[in-house]
Amino acid sequence: MALQLGFKPHRAAETDIIVAELTSNLIKYANGGELLYRANHNGSFNEIEIYCLDKGIGIDNIAKIMNDGYSTSSTLGHGIGAIKRLSNDFQIYSMRGWGTVQYVKICDKADHPISASSTGLDFSAISVNYPGERLCGDGYHIKHSKKGFQIFVGDGLGHGANAHEAVGQAIRAFKQCTESHPVAMLRYVHDYVKKSRGLVATIASVDYETQSWNICGIGNINTRIYSGLDNKTYTPYNGIIGHNIPRTINSTVVPYQKHQVIVMHSDGLRTRWNLSELNSIIKQSPGIIASALYKDNVRGTDDATILVGKII
Repeated sequence: MALQLGFKPHRAAETDIIVAELTSNLIKYANGGELLYRANHNGSFNEIEIYCLDKGIGIDNIAKIMNDGYSTSSTLGHGIGAIKRLSNDFQIYSMRGWGTVQYVKICDKADHPISASSTGLDFSAISVNYPGERLCGDGYHIKHSKKGFQIFVGDGLGHGANAHEAVGQAIRAFKQCTESHPVAMLRYVHDYVKKSRGLVATIASVDYETQSWNICGIGNINTRIYSGLDNKTYTPYNGIIGHNIPRTINSTVVPYQKHQVIVMHSDGLRTRWNLSELNSIIKQSPGIIASALYKDNVRGTDDATILVGKII
């Protein structure tokens, strides 16, 4: 895949080393685990992202094992250090008795810098097919403007090609809609996808001028906002976009503040999770938070999408 993306042979070989070290550690220390990966074209460069998840014994001292030469077994101890050195971005989170999640970004150029978001929103999303399907029936998109931004997370009914087409149509409608209020946007999407299988979706919109969130959803997309240790879940309306939606729909207005964390996910993940159970997870990057929640809560019986955003 790296070569198909245009990685030069040397960079593809470094990618091979990273994957080998990740999987070797899963086998040696965690008795197996899971790798999620995808390829992206990101502006002027290509990248591969990898999430490595396990439910092993966990790591007590992450800082110590990041050093080349340290090993808990009789190996050379180049694993974690090599992954960090060869990747453009590497993050790891672990708790004793819980396991470990790792995030790796590999760009086609080894020296490509990973810049901070300039939009005020740092986000990461994981979207995984129903087991055995080649297409995902979930989808997400974020639109930015001078006035704010809008986050869309949708789940086509069922799974497979028809669900994928339904959520794809909804994202096209979301992209071209000129409205900025989530209620108006959902109505626009509803009219646009009437010939599809239908879907459920939530839109969370931020207005910079009023410093507020407007959140509205139809169906069972779970949305929760953390402000420090406080958090609140926002309940969507019953209905199916494209088939039947309530006549009267109102959004929930929430103050928009720095350092908030928004979590939105489809019903491919269980809803009874609590970030407070994971030590200092709220301080981690969106990718680590998303992968930790996915690891603990994925059902494995449907498409699964989770989007985590941090206000910076």
